[in-house]
Amino acid sequence: MKKRPLFYLVLLILTLVFAAYLDSPFSVININHSYTADQPVIAEPADVQPTDDEPEVVEKLEKTEKKDGYIIETYQEYEIVRDKDGNIVSSEPTGKEDTLKYWDYANDKDR
Repeated sequence: MKKRPLFYLVLLILTLVFAAYLDSPFSVININHSYTADQPVIAEPADVQPTDDEPEVVEKLEKTEKKDGYIIETYQEYEIVRDKDGNIVSSEPTGKEDTLKYWDYANDKDR
């Protein structure tokens, strides 16, 4: 009676080994698939300037406060218009605010 569970265990292991073989790059079904690049990939930086048509949207830190062991930062979104030389012509708030709340580990007494 002990031969039956051992048979199923061996069958399971053989099935897993066969599935791993089929998934490997050395298997017959993956013989034409390349897993490595023949040439290294070279990334070249590109200078991207904002267009003159659309204003640039940035978030600026407005205030930081500490409350109940947390640091709460409030950011205001601004719409910035630049001239052709890159100088700021106007900067107007859009009215959108974001807050970021995180634990102040510097004042954590338990650690």
